[in-house]
Amino acid sequence: MAGNKQAIKARLRSVKTTKKITKAMQMISNAKLDRIRKEIETNRTYATTLHELVEGILRNEDKDVKSVFFTEHKSTKAFNVLFCSDLGLCGGYNANILKYARENLAKEDPLVVFGTHAYSQLKNEGFNIVNPLTSIDNLNETELYKEMDYGIELYCKDEVSKIQILYTKFINTVSFEPCIDVILPYEKSEFEKEESMKLVKEIIYDPSVEKVLDDLIIQMVHNVAYALTLETKTAEQASRRMAMENATDNAEELQESLTLQYNQIRQAGITQEITEIVSAADAV
Repeated sequence: MAGNKQAIKARLRSVKTTKKITKAMQMISNAKLDRIRKEIETNRTYATTLHELVEGILRNEDKDVKSVFFTEHKSTKAFNVLFCSDLGLCGGYNANILKYARENLAKEDPLVVFGTHAYSQLKNEGFNIVNPLTSIDNLNETELYKEMDYGIELYCKDEVSKIQILYTKFINTVSFEPCIDVILPYEKSEFEKEESMKLVKEIIYDPSVEKVLDDLIIQMVHNVAYALTLETKTAEQASRRMAMENATDNAEELQESLTLQYNQIRQAGITQEITEIVSAADAV
């Protein structure tokens, strides 16, 4: 019985330590989640304005604007970019994006992976990863844009027919799912906005509308990649927060169960000692 008490006490200490760790990780994920969501809101204004400007130019031009970014290509390959996390302990976040990549990507197509968790696994499975091991937590805009420019270069040379990004879409704090967004070739949207129409009517294009439009679309590709980086980081932190919250709740339940077992054994021991004392007194 004494051995059982000691074993339960040791397990209780372990559970309490685990609960402190999971609680701390949950709080860290909450803080990171709030910070990234603010970055998304800040970026959204720029992205919307850029999109409206491109659409305004296309709507206001009398002639069809020729651009490599609008035309279909003969190549059957795709330039793929995949976002995953650097660390685990985030529920099914990495497993879901890996499964989605295996189902939707051709192994021979060029693939850029941001995030160390899936890099080695996909490389060992034979995927054509074209970038070095890159941390997504420490990813800066220069590194991101460099890889996107490489994809644009392949696209302009007709070595790939599209550029697409695999990421985890943030729906809400408890829902997220893997998705693919095709960012090239560029597809015209159906909306119009009077302010953007008036703005582009006053623009003088130098050297030409085609060159200005191509430069704007490249900026849009950069911005979409950056925005999806923020979104996938948001989904990662939300997934980790939820996983750590569940782990903390489970640790609390286990702590209560072990405490109850410990008290039962302790009370049984006390009862046994009292019984032995009474029995010894009766014998005297």
